[in-house]
Amino acid sequence: MHSRDSSQFPAAPVLPKPSITPVLIIAVLFGMAHMATNGQYGFHRDELQFLSDAQHLDWGFVPYPPLTPALEHLGFKMFGLSLVGLRLFSVLAQTVVILVSGLMARDLGGGRLAQAFTAIAVGLSPAPMGNATMFQYSSFDMLWWVLIAWSVIRLLRDDDPRWWVAIGLFAGLGMQTKYSIAFELVGVLAGVLLTDARRYFLNRWFLAGGAVALLVFAPNLIWLVRHDFISYQFLQSIHARDVGEGRADGFLRDQFLINANLFAAPVWVAGLVGYFRMRRFRMLAWMYVVPLLLFMLLRGRFYYVSAAYPMLLAMGSVIGERWLRTLRPAWQVGTAALLFSGIAAMGVYAALIIMPMASSGPLRDFALKRNNDLREKIGWDELVTQVVAIRDALPAEQQADLGIVVGNYGEQGAIALLGKAHGLPSPITAINSGWLRGYPQTPPRTVIVLGSSRDRADELFTDCRLAGHSGNAWGVVNEESRDHPDIFVCGPARKPWSEFWSHGPEFG
Repeated sequence: MHSRDSSQFPAAPVLPKPSITPVLIIAVLFGMAHMATNGQYGFHRDELQFLSDAQHLDWGFVPYPPLTPALEHLGFKMFGLSLVGLRLFSVLAQTVVILVSGLMARDLGGGRLAQAFTAIAVGLSPAPMGNATMFQYSSFDMLWWVLIAWSVIRLLRDDDPRWWVAIGLFAGLGMQTKYSIAFELVGVLAGVLLTDARRYFLNRWFLAGGAVALLVFAPNLIWLVRHDFISYQFLQSIHARDVGEGRADGFLRDQFLINANLFAAPVWVAGLVGYFRMRRFRMLAWMYVVPLLLFMLLRGRFYYVSAAYPMLLAMGSVIGERWLRTLRPAWQVGTAALLFSGIAAMGVYAALIIMPMASSGPLRDFALKRNNDLREKIGWDELVTQVVAIRDALPAEQQADLGIVVGNYGEQGAIALLGKAHGLPSPITAINSGWLRGYPQTPPRTVIVLGSSRDRADELFTDCRLAGHSGNAWGVVNEESRDHPDIFVCGPARKPWSEFWSHGPEFG
């Protein structure tokens, strides 16, 4: 290892590369495991927001760019309200992430052992695992970032600047998915300027890649301009909330505990050191360090850099594989067995918490106690059933002139999607993109109010009375059952609806 020129290590191997079939099998098996378990529980409140927005396709939404709702729209057309079907695209995205992670190890010179370890370590890491259990933009954000990293490896390995077009395409798709990928793209630019990759700066293929990225992102950019960059205002508000509620705490700790398999920490750390030491691939080190430092200084949430770990694990696995070859055969087998057993044990523990494996018994209780996301998947059907019962108990004249006012996007999605089969009217809300859709031209004189306190309901409407409570059959404590369980029936609004809307959207 030390006898070779570190600027050229790891060079493209002379021997034929091993088949990608083992890594492909590993990726498919992980995908099948997620498909087998994703039908448990119900929709997460974030999924309900994406589903609601998917019914109103546009080139942008208040909380995020349009790609994720567009995919959810396609999934809804294909599968209806199927948990497994609507989560299919997230599963496919993470299956590709696992496959490409193994291919990165292959393109860095790794053999079957390095490729398999990389793929399994990524598949058994909490962040990618969580991305496959729900339909969310983080699933696709990770996909584009991993594809960018793979393209950079191919660019540097082959010294082929045409890869900048692929990088630009994935960057544009990333910006159409989640705006925080801009920080990763700053890391790409820093990596170009701070390493020998600066030779590509202002190269025609580099400029072509930038043009492709801008072209792909342009429809959403135009939407942002037309809406006064409302998404930037949203992100400022949500960031202030996250910092105030302590959601940005533990940033460095969770790089080890959640973003990657804990037992594989020495491997990805070795990968980071390896990128810095290897002149040809040093650009990828900066692609990790720069976003990490930016998010740490700006107090971002830990998972914003979770997509950078597959490329670190790939390089670390290649280094580890070459180190193993220096050991005696018995030590090689024992050390490899220890590493694979360790990541498997940590991965199984994470899976028991993250993946919705059981809807009853001790496994369910174990997961619900430790996973807030699972708790937020419970109770939406019961909420809709309760609203239907309250509606049906109203006099006929009130049912004929009824509106449903909701206080958060989970309730919005539940009423809009799950309530449609019961004939519930479309929900009214100023939360996020609901504000863009406005209120009925003829405002209802009777409203069912969800997600508000009694004081807030009385502030907005007349003649409010407590009509019911939201809860769930499992008795699980989550946001709905804990923070705003009361459901009210009220009379007309105290002010014109236009006055409510004049204050702009509420962010949540």
